Amino acid sequence: MSLNKVEICGVNTSRLPVLTAKEKEELFSRIKDGDEEARELYIKGNLRLVLSVIRRFSASNENADDLFQIGCIGLMKAIDNFNTEMDVKFSTYAVPMIIGEIRRYLRDNNSIRVSRSLRDTAYKAIYAKENYTKTHQKEPTIHEIAEEIGVSKEDIVYAMDAIQSPVSLYEPVYTEGGDTLYVMDQISDKKNKEENWVESISLGEAIKRLDTRERHIIEMRFFEGRTQMEVASEIGISQAQVSRLEKNALKSMRNYLRV
Repeated sequence: MSLNKVEICGVNTSRLPVLTAKEKEELFSRIKDGDEEARELYIKGNLRLVLSVIRRFSASNENADDLFQIGCIGLMKAIDNFNTEMDVKFSTYAVPMIIGEIRRYLRDNNSIRVSRSLRDTAYKAIYAKENYTKTHQKEPTIHEIAEEIGVSKEDIVYAMDAIQSPVSLYEPVYTEGGDTLYVMDQISDKKNKEENWVESISLGEAIKRLDTRERHIIEMRFFEGRTQMEVASEIGISQAQVSRLEKNALKSMRNYLRV
């Protein structure tokens, strides 16, 4: 894989812009208001981040253009999901997401060779879907994606299925202060909300022994089905702190229930 060439996917890497901290803050403010131009500028201003990540995969035999495209998908996902209220830099949040996207691609590509044309169709469909969702505040149908990129519905479904690979619930999302947050930490626990298994093991008594903040976190996570991101926003701390407090609370509860 050659990462020394100046142009990757039609992008002149020697002329990529570099955003200042103030520009990043202003652009994200506009992105929150649905400004697509600001989103594009933010993507372009962080393409150097994608380049730095794909250099970690220089030992692979994959085409640099392919890895760059995949890395850009990870970058866009990071931008769309990043919470500016979190006490973490965007790069800290984005790098693991870009790496995860590339690793999933490599796992899939190593096990089953997917043709370049299929991958290109899939990437176009993903990009069209994300743009449509941003613009219309809802996900498009396959028919709408097909009209947008000029490809048949059948070909889109086939292409998307070809690049899919299972994602582990323990896939790391990002690391902050030594604490790794995983995919499972981003998912609402609706099953535990719907089932009443807690009534049979004296969980109520165990919860009462927690301090006020830990009890509030457990109630929101497992009784209200909130994600860690939602809990963090509710009580005004970082998601990493919510993760630590949740783990400590569950450990205390388990210890009590074992007595």
